[in-house]
Amino acid sequence: MKRRIVTFGRYFGEFMERLTAKEREKIDYGLVLLKTQDRLPSKFVKHIREELYELRTEYNGNIYRVFFIFEEDKIVVLFNGFQKKTNKTPVGEINRALKILEEYYEYKRKYDTEL
Repeated sequence: MKRRIVTFGRYFGEFMERLTAKEREKIDYGLVLLKTQDRLPSKFVKHIREELYELRTEYNGNIYRVFFIFEEDKIVVLFNGFQKKTNKTPVGEINRALKILEEYYEYKRKYDTEL
């Protein structure tokens, strides 16, 4: 399996810019797994709700999450990311990801295009 990783908007890039090189490297490792593996354990990927998933990364005692969707089982669209500081994924972060997801579908409808 080989998926193409696509980002939407500036959200993911801005998140990655705030991280150290080692933190980015760990998230990139998760992205490589997402790109190449047919199935990943819940240690790496968790279904949140509807079509929204989170890529789970842990490094140096910190927990990072990146929201994404599968599209046509080939494209992974990355949305916002955040450093997790609580046991549960914060509802505000999930709602933000769902809002970005709506923006993404609106963009696709408006421009009738694939990223």
